[in-house]
Amino acid sequence: MALKERLDADLKSAMREKDTLKLSVVRMLKSAVKYREIELMKPLDDAGVQGVIASEIKRRRDSVEQYRAGNRQDLVDKEEAEIRILQAWLPAQLTEDELRAKVDAAVQATGAQGPKDMGAVMKALLPEVQGRAEGKAVSDMVKARLAGK
Repeated sequence: MALKERLDADLKSAMREKDTLKLSVVRMLKSAVKYREIELMKPLDDAGVQGVIASEIKRRRDSVEQYRAGNRQDLVDKEEAEIRILQAWLPAQLTEDELRAKVDAAVQATGAQGPKDMGAVMKALLPEVQGRAEGKAVSDMVKARLAGK
């Protein structure tokens, strides 16, 4: 089932179950997908929808940091619950060990020698981990790996 169809089914399910949090997250996500489609002037495929989901998760993680700094635990809890709901539509995330193995393989494949080769490593690695690992985590791990050489 396509991701957009799954969103529609989850919207109906949340309405039936009267799950207000999930209902608001699904509506927000459908709206974000629609805005992205309008922006690109073409319908999104599953990879495009996953990109929208990933950006929404990133936006919420940034909000969590801000709410923690502002000592608003109630809003932190709400944002974290929304993150868990959003992650259900993404493919299984890579564990830290799996990601480290992929980073090591990409470093060896590109022959990277130090931090100046980070762009080449990221270019080789990102298509492989797209949607399965957060970009910042990948970037940080590559940076640490290249600095440790």
